Amino acid sequence: MTNIVFPLEIEPGIDMLDRLRHMTDDEFFYFCQENPEHKFERDADGTIKLMGQTGGETGRRNTKLISRIDIWSEETANGVVFDSSTGFRLPNGATRSPDVAWVSNEQWNQLTADERRKFPPLCPDFVVELMSESDTMKDTEAKMREYMDNGCRLGWLLDPKTELSKVYRANGSVSVIEGFDNILSGEDVLPEFAFSLSVLR
Repeated sequence: MTNIVFPLEIEPGIDMLDRLRHMTDDEFFYFCQENPEHKFERDADGTIKLMGQTGGETGRRNTKLISRIDIWSEETANGVVFDSSTGFRLPNGATRSPDVAWVSNEQWNQLTADERRKFPPLCPDFVVELMSESDTMKDTEAKMREYMDNGCRLGWLLDPKTELSKVYRANGSVSVIEGFDNILSGEDVLPEFAFSLSVLR
């Protein structure tokens, strides 16, 4: 197992975990850059979580998702699409990496070049969390609620194992859709975008 590099100066008597929990945004960004073989997220309280790599089936499904959303985004030219390796610093202080994220031009164009280069300080307008074998519904639902509480306008939680989909909206409503024979709509966030869930089988 590859060791994790800690490029931080630790003062005598200061607990390592406590120091990591109180890293600045820049320190956390560079901590992640020093450990490119690992993927991290950070809770609002500063707790760092090491995220596992996905298996082949999850990677295949995620590619189906992101490719279709990217094609739509290129055609409409109204925003930017990001993959699961992108971290976003949410308004509550957490850093999250959705499986797929879309940010409107309105939000993206307000960022400085430095903010774009690091973890963009915003919540995406649209996110997708595609559950893998190691994910739990409880934790993924909590993550979806966090996105919505921080300004996300539309979110999809997709569970290929049970073929269950949950659509989260900015108004607080959540729709549960059973079966992957259905088509999800981008609604008013991704106008005219439609995704056939059957490609995730």
